[in-house]
Amino acid sequence: MEYIAVLSPLVGALVAGLFGKQIGDKGAQFITCGLMVAASIAAVMLLRDVNFGGAPRTVELFTWISSGDLNVKWALRFDQLSAVMGVVITLVSTAVHIYSVGYMHHDPAQARFMSYLSLFTFAMLMLVTADNFVQLFFGWEGVGLASYLLIGFWNQKDSANAAAIKAFVMNRIGDFGLALGIFAVFLTFGTLNFDAVFAQMADKADSYSEFLGYHVHTLSLIGILLFIGAMGKSAQLGLHTWLPDAMEGPTPVSALIHAATMVTAGVFLVARMSPLYEFTPEIREFIAVIGACTAFVAASIALTQFDIKRVIAYSTMSQLGYMFFALGVSAYSAAMFHLFTHAFFKALLFLGAGSVIHAMSDEQDMRKMGGIAKHIKFTYAMMWIGNLALAGVPVFAGYYSKDMILESAFAAHSTVGTFAFWVGIAAAFMTAFYSWRLLFMTFHGKPRASEKVMDHVHESPVIMTVPLAFLAAGAVAAGMVFAPYFVGEMRGEFWGAAIQVFEENDTVAHAHHVPQWVKLAPLVAGVSGILLAFVFYMRALHWPAAVAGCFSRLHAFLFNKWYFDELYTKIGVKPSFSLGRFFWKKGDAATIDRLGPDGVSAVIVKASVKARELQSGYIYHYAFAMLIGVVAVVSLYIYKVFG
Repeated sequence: MEYIAVLSPLVGALVAGLFGKQIGDKGAQFITCGLMVAASIAAVMLLRDVNFGGAPRTVELFTWISSGDLNVKWALRFDQLSAVMGVVITLVSTAVHIYSVGYMHHDPAQARFMSYLSLFTFAMLMLVTADNFVQLFFGWEGVGLASYLLIGFWNQKDSANAAAIKAFVMNRIGDFGLALGIFAVFLTFGTLNFDAVFAQMADKADSYSEFLGYHVHTLSLIGILLFIGAMGKSAQLGLHTWLPDAMEGPTPVSALIHAATMVTAGVFLVARMSPLYEFTPEIREFIAVIGACTAFVAASIALTQFDIKRVIAYSTMSQLGYMFFALGVSAYSAAMFHLFTHAFFKALLFLGAGSVIHAMSDEQDMRKMGGIAKHIKFTYAMMWIGNLALAGVPVFAGYYSKDMILESAFAAHSTVGTFAFWVGIAAAFMTAFYSWRLLFMTFHGKPRASEKVMDHVHESPVIMTVPLAFLAAGAVAAGMVFAPYFVGEMRGEFWGAAIQVFEENDTVAHAHHVPQWVKLAPLVAGVSGILLAFVFYMRALHWPAAVAGCFSRLHAFLFNKWYFDELYTKIGVKPSFSLGRFFWKKGDAATIDRLGPDGVSAVIVKASVKARELQSGYIYHYAFAMLIGVVAVVSLYIYKVFG
């Protein structure tokens, strides 16, 4: 069962990638989708056995590295945390695979695309089933590679290539921190196996180390280094600029990266390291602040964007911020619960946006949409469900998970927890506003597209709508069904030992006893945001432009994404290019080449020219040269013998 759940996507990736031309696009699609269905069924059965049956297990495949004190096995770890992640990854990836059959119907490289999707899924599964840091790093880098291939899949577009490179480089910055953290783990604990590291955690609680000339708390150092890796992969504030640009990839890629896989890797990493972070309260506070700021900044940017996919991308970044500030207040199970529900409704929104783009002849600008609800009624209904879940409206999945995060932050009764709570409330208001702004601008009002485009607006084929219906079911039911297990009275049995939290830090338990106004605040914020969006984009249609005009500088600030890209270009990109150009022109060309290969070749050319001048063709010239040679040899001989 474990092999099917993890290795099926790898088999699909290899078959579609290596034999795509032989089996054709249809064959590649059938094999990859079929194997993903098998992986999903196996993952669900493992969830039943592990989380509900209390039977976690680790399957060791072979010894991977054995060198001195370093012994690393290749294993498949299915504890409660891995089982949950496995279900999320395989179910969403299966929906994306099936959806891609219709969405990529006209693409000339369908087999390659399906191969990349399956490779991405396999890498993510290797990450979450890792039993040690080395295997986790393998999956971590595999996800980075596959995301590079998928974001830049349409490599004939310069923008796609630039976005892929940007994602790769930004993630390498975070991965450097992760690598340093892994080195520090081995140096401190003498092992890279999770269980062995966690068993020594209490013994190392008071340990200090030297780092860059400073005497620092060892576990805090490891915690911050690992979190830097999580910041890059999960697009937290500072290392987030790659995420919206990743929209250059095909829409199924956006759903896969932003819903259940790549961006949630950082959340999973911090949750997996809960035994570490429980001993580092100051690092948890830092995580909570970064998460809260990320949620706010991303939501504020989404208010002003017009690309339908970018709005949803910034929404993803904002929701990841919620997950991280939940982790920062020790509400690990609440963060994982939101990861679980978010996967369904965010994948639904992305694939719904893809259905809109498909209907609008590849148009993504919401200013050129409007009035299409009656033409694509099913997609319209699915987008309603996704937005209701995202806004945290009762009954829908987001209501249970996001509210639990906010209540846990308040229940922390700390300065950081209170800060995260109020920032989260503000972000909840903005989330509801921009979600319904998207809905109203896209589906309601007068058509703003050309008649030619409107004449071709049509509902997506069944192969694309069935995955939407499946994800919509999760967006509706996942919260109410799983709340008792993830964050309710049965969470102890559900999570087992996979998540460890000190009793005094158990904010999820305390969250059930917060005042009633705390429980109602997110709902009030969400409903207020929806009503304000209704007024702005359905009634007083001149208000958005008027408000943007009155606050033109603020609007420009938000529209330009807080100028992070411009700042990084000025302090990082341009100096790097200037330095590279200096070494290229002055160092390589003017010094190394001029004095090295170019200089040597020039000397040889000049010497050959002079030598060629000696070849006159006259016999007396050659005789004279021979005579000079004889005189020189005789003179040298006399000097050596008699000198």
